[in-house]
Amino acid sequence: MKNLRIILWTVAALMAGLLGWLTFELTANRQDLTAKAFGVPFTLTDQTGKPITEAAFRGKPTALFFGFTHCPEVCPTTLFELNGLLNKVDPDGTKLQAYFVTIDPERDTPEILGQYVSNVSKRITGISGEPDKVLEMAKGFRVYYRKVPVDEKDPNGDYTMDHTASVFLLDKDGDFKGTIAYQENSDTAEQKLKNLIAG
Repeated sequence: MKNLRIILWTVAALMAGLLGWLTFELTANRQDLTAKAFGVPFTLTDQTGKPITEAAFRGKPTALFFGFTHCPEVCPTTLFELNGLLNKVDPDGTKLQAYFVTIDPERDTPEILGQYVSNVSKRITGISGEPDKVLEMAKGFRVYYRKVPVDEKDPNGDYTMDHTASVFLLDKDGDFKGTIAYQENSDTAEQKLKNLIAG
């Protein structure tokens, strides 16, 4: 009986030690994850032809939207609404920045993207670049996208893109703070941006 108690106490001590170690590892890994900014490092091109990296998403809170210029409704609507929100919550443009990243870099060159975005907003900057690098960046930000042929029988013809329709909100350190859904209530969206600015 005495030996059985010793064995049980030994097993209990080992289990407690194992649980303590697991807790430490999980906590350390969580801290590592939260210490890193959302997304992945990238080197792309802004709408003026200048290089742009993930460093652009630091220093100020950021509203980030992924779309494409041939988008029939979601993208122009989102950009128009986002521009209105930016002008409301940050009229002088000093507290909040916004970017539109193409998920169709084969057609959306920096020049084309610049023309498209500037027709809607002076507050939003377009981002494009080499197709493989753009799409790698989109994947790193957990953005869904898929090329869809307009005519399923002609996959080499014209196409559209399915994609995530939310605006990502990043704080001044580049950390993910939430999203604004497509056609979200304007008062709710405005408050989200105010909260983002307030930190």
